[in-house]
Amino acid sequence: MDNRITGAGRAGPGGFVLSEADEERRRGVRRMKTTATGLLVLVALVYVLATWAEHTGAGAWAGYVRAAAEAGMVGALADWFAVTALFRHPLGLPIPHTAIIPTKKDQLGVSLGEFVGENFLSPDVVRTRLHALGIGARLGAWLAEPAHADRVTAELATALRGALTVLRDSDVQAVVGEAITRRAETAEIAPGIGKTLERVVADGGHRRVVDLVCLKAHDWLVLHADSVMGAVQGGAPGWTPRFVDRKVGERVYKELLRFLTEMRDMPEHPARGAVDRFLTDFAADLQSDTDTRARVERLKSEILQRGEVQEAITSAWTAIRSMIISAAEDEQSELRLRVRSSLLSLGARLATDGRLQDKVEGWIEGAVVYVVTTYRAEITSLITDTVAGWDAEHTSRKVEAHIGRDLQFIRINGTVVGALAGLLIYTLSQAFGA
Repeated sequence: MDNRITGAGRAGPGGFVLSEADEERRRGVRRMKTTATGLLVLVALVYVLATWAEHTGAGAWAGYVRAAAEAGMVGALADWFAVTALFRHPLGLPIPHTAIIPTKKDQLGVSLGEFVGENFLSPDVVRTRLHALGIGARLGAWLAEPAHADRVTAELATALRGALTVLRDSDVQAVVGEAITRRAETAEIAPGIGKTLERVVADGGHRRVVDLVCLKAHDWLVLHADSVMGAVQGGAPGWTPRFVDRKVGERVYKELLRFLTEMRDMPEHPARGAVDRFLTDFAADLQSDTDTRARVERLKSEILQRGEVQEAITSAWTAIRSMIISAAEDEQSELRLRVRSSLLSLGARLATDGRLQDKVEGWIEGAVVYVVTTYRAEITSLITDTVAGWDAEHTSRKVEAHIGRDLQFIRINGTVVGALAGLLIYTLSQAFGA
């Protein structure tokens, strides 16, 4: 038999472990067995001596002592048989209905699992017990303590870092890229862009952009006057005189500069009005014109299919991951401070708001009841399968270590009660017989 000694105790087949506490209990059982057996030997000795005294004419008292001792032996032997039959065959004899625990171990495990399932894992029992605990108020009072909120925040940060560390970047990037691309391809963006542009134009939000464009165009034109005039001159026909080309270039440059200066400095410039009308019409076309919407969709598809765009989408996860991990590690980060503040606020509300308590308790009860009703068979199978995997002999030893000491008191009580009963019966027999 494999009895490996481990730091926790002796391990038997099937991973069954007799701990040091079990070994101490077994030593206590052996001491009680010695006591009960010693009492049996004592009453047997008393019986022998009382019988001898009765036969030698010691007096009537010897008969009473003999009867009490005789009944005490019977009671002790009967209870010894009953207690021993629970764990093994008495005297090694295969008497029917003995060694109950080793032979009925699996049935006992099934019965124990059914008992637990019916009496501890029923929806009504679980819901009543959870409701009596007042989880909502307790959780609120606990979270309202700053130290507890700090602890939960730290645990959440650790869990978040662990989850992000376990995830493989390539897998997440592929999922994120596919999700963004698929959503962008299936969603039509032209109407949304049109509505946004329409609101921006109506609110005058585009005017700052127009101001900036005019300013930058004016400054660029001033810095690159020679280039502009050279470009105009270079586009003139070859048969025109050079001084004419130069004059035309200077004239075109001055007109462009004047136009941009006026457009920059005059909020009511006609060209600005033309830009407003163009943007308004374009916003309307984005929402209602079929051709415009189709062109925007084609442009969107072309942009999404570009390699640099796909690379930017997939690499976004790396930046987000790095940002989240950095925020989770920093105790003074905005993320952790906001989480801590939210937990304290939730705890304060949950500790005082009865409606919120009822709602939270309802969620918890519903979740637990769902788990219990859905997985009750799996939960109870943990008991039955565990017991079924135990070695029969080690199971018997384990059970005996826990309840054997009390069972030995049954033997002692049987000896005493048997002796008293025998004495009473003998006394009544003598009284009525006389």
